[in-house]
Amino acid sequence: MTRASPLLAACLAVGITATPAPARAAEAPFEPGLMRLAEVLGSLHFLRNLCGEKGDQWRVEMEKLLESENPDPDRRARFIASFNRGYRSFSGTYTQCTPSATAAITRYMKEGETLSRDIASRYGN
Repeated sequence: MTRASPLLAACLAVGITATPAPARAAEAPFEPGLMRLAEVLGSLHFLRNLCGEKGDQWRVEMEKLLESENPDPDRRARFIASFNRGYRSFSGTYTQCTPSATAAITRYMKEGETLSRDIASRYGN
């Protein structure tokens, strides 16, 4: 159930076409969506590994998002905090894969795809 390619492609499209603001005065309109995407990636990193996927696929996707965005240190810290918040939100609840965890994976995969697609179509070239 690996479908990271469309998710990553959309993230990279946004990162390539979006120029970082020189100052924190005005947040880019796509920023909340990117932060939510980072949180979704953190959730998927925990849940997919809990339910049998081995490896760092979702952490690697987060690293690719960071590379494409090339954020300043403060913004990078916000991305990482969002990823960690997503991871911790489930690590404190689930100790084994359950039907509920599997359902959450499905929801988060769909949400990540929707976020990626919406951000790319609205703000990408």
